[in-house]
Amino acid sequence: MGRPAADFVGSLPGLGLLLCGLGCLASAELRAPPDRIAIIGAGIGGTSSAYYLRQKFGKDVKIDVFERDEVGGRLATLKVQGEDYEAGGSVIHPLNLHMKRFVKELGLSTIPVSGGLVGIYNGQTLVFEESSWFIINMIKLVWRYGFQSLRMHMWVEDLLDKFMRIYRYQSHDYAFSSVEKLLYAVGGVDYVGLLNHTLRENLQKAGFSEKFLNEMVAPIMRVNYGQSTDLNAFVGAVSMTAADSNLWAVQGGNKVVCSRLLQASKGNLISGSVLSIEEKMKNKQTGNPTKMYEVVYQMGSETHSDFYDIVFVATPLNPEMSTITFLNFNPPIEEFREQYQQLVTTFVKGELNSTLFSSRAKDQFGLSTILITDNANMFINSLGIVSSVRKKENPASSPDGIHVWKTFSREVLTKEQISRLFLTYDYAVRKLWRSYPYYKPPQRCPSIVLHDQLYYLNGIEFAASAMEMSAIAGYNAALLAYHRWNGHTNMIDQDDLYEKLKTEL
Repeated sequence: MGRPAADFVGSLPGLGLLLCGLGCLASAELRAPPDRIAIIGAGIGGTSSAYYLRQKFGKDVKIDVFERDEVGGRLATLKVQGEDYEAGGSVIHPLNLHMKRFVKELGLSTIPVSGGLVGIYNGQTLVFEESSWFIINMIKLVWRYGFQSLRMHMWVEDLLDKFMRIYRYQSHDYAFSSVEKLLYAVGGVDYVGLLNHTLRENLQKAGFSEKFLNEMVAPIMRVNYGQSTDLNAFVGAVSMTAADSNLWAVQGGNKVVCSRLLQASKGNLISGSVLSIEEKMKNKQTGNPTKMYEVVYQMGSETHSDFYDIVFVATPLNPEMSTITFLNFNPPIEEFREQYQQLVTTFVKGELNSTLFSSRAKDQFGLSTILITDNANMFINSLGIVSSVRKKENPASSPDGIHVWKTFSREVLTKEQISRLFLTYDYAVRKLWRSYPYYKPPQRCPSIVLHDQLYYLNGIEFAASAMEMSAIAGYNAALLAYHRWNGHTNMIDQDDLYEKLKTEL
């Protein structure tokens, strides 16, 4: 598991409406495309926006993509004795249309993700242990929680069913100028309301028991978002989808999607750190002074600058993570004070101290993933066996009991803590980063449109942080920029899209 890619799907457009839509767009008078577009950040949001911008604006526009670290952003891998393992966004849901589309169009391969058998630990005992037999699991769940697991599945499916509408809207080129308007379009007032209430409040109102919330829901929130049931109900639903079956990943690492999107977009990668963005008047080749954005950036010890018609910011603007200053905008660009959480991903190659979790003999333990409840007083959020980004075999199959285990924690693990978890270990490597927002409803999502042709993609993370959410944001921002550039106001923030498309189909 990891940062979830609780990722979703839509249906193909009707031929009649598609032809109508193409005809309407063709009949509209298009403005000359921009000369240059800057994208700051080469994660999934930035590279997917480059991919879709190329499709919308055509072959002549120059697209520069700035990245101060590695292409992939928080889709990162760590090396353990010569093998790479997913350290960031790890799993992709079977209903992730954008990620599935990228894999198909970019000629990539997938690997099924199996976490093996799961146990829930409360600090004293395993309150639930998964069986390899489906019927046994059902009996265990019903015996302890009644039919609440089934009800939870239905609750998540209902929310997903509505969210899948976004794919239809995007397939017809509709865009949204804010995260809230996007959510309203897919699910109405109730959907937007999910941002304003905690997951616990929402599920308590729906009749779920405290035992189920504490033992089943909270541990899933901890492994996926480092919080408990106090986060907003929308991101809670996204988190629950990552507990689904048939999850998958991209062979070679999910970050490969980003490098391939960048390549397919014919974007120019600039390995530098953006320092400032400023609106200025500049004379173009036509001789007319035009408003453009000057992007100042640093490469090594040298400072450079270039001018752009459109700028996409596809990296968090939190002051602790960003070097970007917005200069001389009137009115000023809003300050971004939203917090991101610290996460430490640690990979340990060793033999688990199973007696910490169970009194059974180690050869009878059998669990591959251990999730931790809130009251366990443990120094980790989760622990699980993982396989490398290139291998397809079951990671739990090791005759000597030695595995590569992945842990999530808020603080760096000490040698004493690692020694408590493992009987023996010969290798440990970690990555410390600010991985996702801190969710605290009522949730405010930062603006998408920062200025006339200046867009911010990462605001969608405050609804839910996931690979597919970033891909949706990248496509939406590309469509938004295209329509605003060409004056297609009828393609932005349209009401009753679901009924309109249903009727016209």
